[in-house]
Amino acid sequence: MEEMTALQKKWAEQTAQEEQEMRDQLDPKNMDQSVIDRIPKPTGWRVVVLPFKPPRKTKGGLLLAEQAIEKQQVATVCGYVVDTGPLAYADTEKFPDGAWCKKGDWVVFARYAGARINIEGGEIRILNDDEILATISDPEDIMHMV
Repeated sequence: MEEMTALQKKWAEQTAQEEQEMRDQLDPKNMDQSVIDRIPKPTGWRVVVLPFKPPRKTKGGLLLAEQAIEKQQVATVCGYVVDTGPLAYADTEKFPDGAWCKKGDWVVFARYAGARINIEGGEIRILNDDEILATISDPEDIMHMV
């Protein structure tokens, strides 16, 4: 394998740093108000979900290839509830026990559910309130099933 030149190393480090900053910005734990303000506000009975982005490194310390990460992202079936519309879970006939999820919950949804909207550094999903299948405490717990 060819060794990288100093310029190639600098470019690779800079690119990696920019990618990490982008991922950190879209991590629900690190979201600042400016990012949240740019995400579309759900109307009616819709729920805005930020799909889970798997870590680049496994628990064993192995770095995953970009293709493997992209494959996991496409197959992601869980996400973070960013916001809910004003009518979400308001139908007491359909939801007699109240809301299935709330802002800040990690949820499971069908693989092809909702509308996918690309945003800088990733995507969001806009789901109907009845497309939420379950709530979970940690999305990494179910990643092995994807």
